[in-house]
Amino acid sequence: MHPFAPLDQAEGYLSMFDSLSQSLKEITGFSKVSLQPNSGAQGEFAGLSVIRAYLNDNGGAHRNICLIPVSAHGTNPASAAMVGMKIVPVKSDNDGNVDVNDLKEKAEKHAKDLACLMITYPSTHGVFEEPIKDIVKIVHDNGGLVYMDGANMNSQVGLCSPGGIGADVCHLNLHKTFCIPHGGGGPGMGPIGVNDKLAPYLPGHPVVDMQRFGGENGRAIGPISASPFGSSSILPISHVYIQLMGGEGLKKATQMAILNANYMANRLKEHYSVLYHKEGLVAHEFILDIRPFSAHVTAEDVAKRLIDYGFHAPTMSWPIAGTLMVEPTESEPKAELDRFVDAMISIRQEIREVVEGRADLKNNVLSNAPHTAAVINSDEWNRPYSRKKAAYPLPGMEETKYWPPVGRLDNVYGDRNLVCTCPSVEEVVAGQS
Repeated sequence: MHPFAPLDQAEGYLSMFDSLSQSLKEITGFSKVSLQPNSGAQGEFAGLSVIRAYLNDNGGAHRNICLIPVSAHGTNPASAAMVGMKIVPVKSDNDGNVDVNDLKEKAEKHAKDLACLMITYPSTHGVFEEPIKDIVKIVHDNGGLVYMDGANMNSQVGLCSPGGIGADVCHLNLHKTFCIPHGGGGPGMGPIGVNDKLAPYLPGHPVVDMQRFGGENGRAIGPISASPFGSSSILPISHVYIQLMGGEGLKKATQMAILNANYMANRLKEHYSVLYHKEGLVAHEFILDIRPFSAHVTAEDVAKRLIDYGFHAPTMSWPIAGTLMVEPTESEPKAELDRFVDAMISIRQEIREVVEGRADLKNNVLSNAPHTAAVINSDEWNRPYSRKKAAYPLPGMEETKYWPPVGRLDNVYGDRNLVCTCPSVEEVVAGQS
């Protein structure tokens, strides 16, 4: 369907939008949802823009301070800066929680200019912030609003809700929590849910009347996406997923996401330090600390070595440098969870060999990873470990081996230098003559 097709010719889509919006309102505890933002980042920008419009309309145009915990999602500071806010970071305590005392101090210090708090719940540290309602109250008491980053909504659905916690606005990654496949730059959707006081300011559109799905005429912010309903052709996936799963199914998916993370963390805790757990339990993701081995092996070495085991590495060195952040979600079977854990345990043994001096510090399976087929099959092999150890470190891998197309890249050089693969001007001119 063309995004600007007359609405009376798109009743099927509108009916689906209504049903999906109603489901998302029930899940989030909000009163209205905008389906326009078509990515999580756009959802952040839309949510903060709605907050800004509300403040401007209610005598708070001067309010421009955005409190952001260091445990929040990484795009939050960028989004706040894009809407003209000044970022004030909030500390974490030794257990990875938001430091409530630091939050209170900064909220009170900036009370006259406080616009909002951006908080990820549970946090990227893999922690359910137990005083979350107190955190929300502190911000509200000092004149600010609360934006909840919904990137980790897959650990809330059916158990709690942003609206129930007291947040004013939250974006949802439909391409994560609600089943739309993503990755490789594919399409996503980042709708936002809001409470009653923010509903009039939801995104509008100059071409399509959005009052049914957006804000009020004269109060709605401008469009966030060129298309009035974002990447609406992929919304049927989330719509069907929610309808087929039902309330109990969605709740079970959330429980499985948390269970999977705790199962993996429990198996790995004897081999790696698991950061920020509460009585041995984590939320839907957990952080493995590679820093104790940093004099011998880095988190990047582990990430590259995982390719040899057939895995794309988890998030590396964020939110904490020198760590790996693992989020299995609800979608992987136990066999796949075990395959990853077995790989990490095997890598831990390889780390031990380097640390204890049984493997060369500069020339080992970790520092040389990943190993391409060209390297393994070359006529010359002058490395102090076997080809089998390099390519097939665990039994049974011969049948399912993934061969990386390239070996280790100089990431830092690539980040700091433009490497153009396009033809030079001279080559283009020569080709035209």
